[in-house]
Amino acid sequence: MKALVEYIAQALVDNPSSVKTSEEMEGDALVIKLTVDKEDMGRIIGKEGRNAKALRILLNAVATRENKKIVLKIVE
Repeated sequence: MKALVEYIAQALVDNPSSVKTSEEMEGDALVIKLTVDKEDMGRIIGKEGRNAKALRILLNAVATRENKKIVLKIVE
């Protein structure tokens, strides 16, 4: 999952080398934290949050298939 988020984020931003992801468990959910440059934050979130929502939909589709719960947090 982490690799999927990182791959998609690198394709969206201007500075792909700054994209970092980390995973940790919080209760029964897997939390994926996505960190990008401040200048690329708008590209990741997208107009009206569409890119972020699309990423979360993809993660939920994969998580449902594997009977897991995944949360994506976009941090600076």
